Amino acid sequence: MLDQARTPDFRSQFVREPAALRQYPALVLNADFRPLSYYPLSLWPWQEAIKAVFLERVTIIAEYDAVVRSQRESIKIPSVVVLREFIKPQKRVAFTRFNLFLRDEFCCQYCGSKGDLTFDHVIPRSRGGITSWENVVAACSPCNLRKANKSLRQSGLHLKRPPCRPTPEEMHSIGRRFPPGHLHKSWLDFLYWDAELEA
Repeated sequence: MLDQARTPDFRSQFVREPAALRQYPALVLNADFRPLSYYPLSLWPWQEAIKAVFLERVTIIAEYDAVVRSQRESIKIPSVVVLREFIKPQKRVAFTRFNLFLRDEFCCQYCGSKGDLTFDHVIPRSRGGITSWENVVAACSPCNLRKANKSLRQSGLHLKRPPCRPTPEEMHSIGRRFPPGHLHKSWLDFLYWDAELEA
């Protein structure tokens, strides 16, 4: 069973496919005991976490009660692992559709609605606008259709905030506002979601 586990790209890649994380996902922490990412939360399927343990790339911090067995031994499934080598955070945020929506907190920058999002050029391309952090925003379909290739003044729309290039720290902070639907109790000491602390 263990031989079939794939080697994780432990430097930057975490699983985005929910199907792979249905059972016993492991929270992956950097060597400073912070998650590599909050959104998506840095999780590995249990198979990759165990493979990383055997390759001595990570240390187990917490475990599930469940056990997996190979021909020679049994091991508790890790629920939290920490990298043995520190991974430097990226100095720039890639300009992708996902990161753009995350920067804009998954809401239309004109009306504030959520869902059915696309993106809009504040200064339309037909008027010389470029595709950049500073000129593209998340927009719902009705607002996008209303604005079309008009300027903000002509369309009567107003931006919630001017678009700008986010820093990795800003994206990290925004990501913390979107906790996943399931948080295992062993993860909570390492995740600092925006929640009120008990007195």
